[in-house]
Amino acid sequence: MIHRLLALFFCIVTPIAAGEKPNIILVMCDDLGWGDIQAFNPDSAIQTPHLNQMARAGLKFNRFYSAGSVCSPTRGSCLTGRHPYRYGIYNANAGHLKPEEITLPEILKDQGYTTGHFGKWHLGTLTTVVQDANRGGPRGKKHFSTPQMNGYDRCFVTESKVPTFDPMIKPKGGSQKGWDYIQDKSMAVNYGTRYWDENGNAVTDNLEGDDSKLIMDRAIPFIHNAVKSDRKFFAAIWFHAPHLPVVAGEKHVAPYAKFTSYERNYYGCVSAMDEQVGRLRQALQESGVAEETMIWFCSDNGPEGESGQAPGSAGPFRGRKRSLYEGGVRVPGILEWPGHVTPGTETDLPALTSDYLPTILDLLEIELPDQRPLDGISLLPLLTEKPMQVRDSPIGFQYRNSQSWVTQQFKLITTDKGKSWELYDLIADPGEQRDISASHKELVEEMYSDLQKWVASCKKSDEEEDY
Repeated sequence: MIHRLLALFFCIVTPIAAGEKPNIILVMCDDLGWGDIQAFNPDSAIQTPHLNQMARAGLKFNRFYSAGSVCSPTRGSCLTGRHPYRYGIYNANAGHLKPEEITLPEILKDQGYTTGHFGKWHLGTLTTVVQDANRGGPRGKKHFSTPQMNGYDRCFVTESKVPTFDPMIKPKGGSQKGWDYIQDKSMAVNYGTRYWDENGNAVTDNLEGDDSKLIMDRAIPFIHNAVKSDRKFFAAIWFHAPHLPVVAGEKHVAPYAKFTSYERNYYGCVSAMDEQVGRLRQALQESGVAEETMIWFCSDNGPEGESGQAPGSAGPFRGRKRSLYEGGVRVPGILEWPGHVTPGTETDLPALTSDYLPTILDLLEIELPDQRPLDGISLLPLLTEKPMQVRDSPIGFQYRNSQSWVTQQFKLITTDKGKSWELYDLIADPGEQRDISASHKELVEEMYSDLQKWVASCKKSDEEEDY
């Protein structure tokens, strides 16, 4: 405990120079639960040695949130600093990243960065010509929005989910949840999606084996080329793992032989992803740019399914994916920046994916070209000798029939379109087991009023008043 308190007050090894330009990598998993990584949940059965080491080497967020409780909404928040209900992506496979939104890769390109996106995109369709994934082709033409239309120089992306091993194929009649990897490829059929590059071409080479490795096979050469050209780089590396269907190869299922097929493949694809995080960290070391590179790691939302029906773990938290209770939006969060963040530090400050953009703008000492509202805040004060320990700006969430408003201590939430409201003390009761709304009526009224003002602001943004 003494070590942790000291660490919270002394987070810097080397002061951040004014206008310093680090390389920036955003690593994100898909449906990874807070309790899946041993660094957050030592009881997890999943072997994640590289993420454990990354957490020990950097800053671990004990209260990191995804801006949405499902995939696509969160992904837009990472790039815009704004809540999904501001830019019209309310759910997975809904809406698209609008050209009027200002994105991190666009900003960083203007600062001389080379930019690349690798893995899942899920912020629009990638072709208007052929049927692809959930919406690609003529049927989804109005949602055509690719990485290269939003500030990226290079990409290797799918519109949405793919199997986490041999991503282009599936067994005939295969389960939606996953399967044991296909040994006889003659028994396979096409999965129905493609990887696309920055020129709008379908990629056809090096598409067999572990999907996380295939993604890293493209990301690392991008990094090497940037270093060789003496250019700063921004890379989004968005793994599909462990989104369904989960599939893992022989090497990665072997440690989980005692578990069911579903569990083996889930745990195995997480371990395979973890291995690629280790490969990324090693590549940065070997390229001599580790201390010039900040890596952010998180998940896009909580684990799939109901507890007991899907292998992912939300740890001690209530709810899972599609829920605004903590288990649906509290996710593992890590920042590693060697030479700047003291190894082994932790923070209880609430932070979220919308904080990426304002933090990076603050670091680079640049401003947005207009006054559009952001929902994130700069986390740069965390990386000072006297880091902030209280978030002054509450965090708002919206999804379907649910809304919530999260402060440093309390959470107000409705799950029935505002017919009833619950209040939880997240410090005393992080598992949200004791509704204290009846004994804190004034606080409920105050938080409700603030939440509705924010909801109204999001509605104005969604009606494109910001543009």
